[in-house]
Amino acid sequence: MKITKEAYDKAVEVLEKCSTPHGFYASYPGYDAVWARDSVITSLGASLLGKKFKKTFQASLLILGKNQSKQGQIPNAVDKFSNVRSPHVDFSTIDSSLWYVIGHHIFKKRFKDASLYRAEKNRIERAMTWVYHQDSSEEGMPEQLPTTDWQDAFPHKYGHTINTQALYYKALVLEGKKKKAEKLKHVANWESGVSLWEENFYLPWRWKNHNKYKEKEEWFDSLGNLLAIVFELADSKQSKLILNYITDKKINKPYPVKAIFPPIRKKDKEWHDYFEDCGARMPYHYLNAGIWTYIGGFYILALIKQNKFKEAEKQLAKLAHANLQKPIFNEWHNGLTGKPGDAHSGVNGNQAWNAGMYILAYESLKKKKVLL
Repeated sequence: MKITKEAYDKAVEVLEKCSTPHGFYASYPGYDAVWARDSVITSLGASLLGKKFKKTFQASLLILGKNQSKQGQIPNAVDKFSNVRSPHVDFSTIDSSLWYVIGHHIFKKRFKDASLYRAEKNRIERAMTWVYHQDSSEEGMPEQLPTTDWQDAFPHKYGHTINTQALYYKALVLEGKKKKAEKLKHVANWESGVSLWEENFYLPWRWKNHNKYKEKEEWFDSLGNLLAIVFELADSKQSKLILNYITDKKINKPYPVKAIFPPIRKKDKEWHDYFEDCGARMPYHYLNAGIWTYIGGFYILALIKQNKFKEAEKQLAKLAHANLQKPIFNEWHNGLTGKPGDAHSGVNGNQAWNAGMYILAYESLKKKKVLL
């Protein structure tokens, strides 16, 4: 389709704008720092363009590793390049360390070059050790505190989250930790009273049981569930149920896909007062069931994983249309109208991870194979 190729070409232009000697910035202009998750997710697609962005991908991994904490945690963001902010490094995340490990393996595979992995092996091992130590329950699943992944302002979740377990499973597999990976897979899927799987999809998070009271919530976390499919934490039957749920609840409309479903409202038990202090306070805005097109890229990968090529082609065209609305490759879109959302923190279009994931989805559909 003409529109899908047009969006592909524009995605490459966005990556060119966000490529710097320091690594991939999250957007241009706006998020002028190197975020671990943004830069690696961006690189999943950027690294398919030959060696065009090899140095940028490498620079992202190097600066993250260079700023690793003494305990082994990979920073959320290295923010040392702005002309208006004091140089600093942010931590307080768990997914950053996992994306960093995954990123190194993708780099090694894409460019058939293990030299960076060998040079940074100590930092990679320290990052994995830091994640191991987050498993206070000793059940094989690391825990996290509220707002310590990409949903850094909303919603409130803690303990065992599906987003972290899917990433951790992939990192364990890549690092050759087969026993740990199989234990995680069993506990997350099937362990009574602990597992995250419930009927049609994975719970967004779960922690302790107190007789009839359970610390858990039941809204649908799109990214976590899609990562579970793409990274094979979910089996084929579970993957089909997740994708059917997305279709049945129209989570992929008007564009793929809403970040969560349903939106959380003030009257709901899941609501916390501090939600008033971020863009997610309004239903279908920002993280509160707003549409994030980088997650739409993972949705298309999940469809390809299940050999749903015609549906993937349809969804790719919708994703292209969303990303080409001005400002192009906008951070998020309204979950009801599909229109680009208002700028968050002064940021509009040219979001690198939206562009990188579009390229990955496009190339994967062309080859009818998830290129991860």
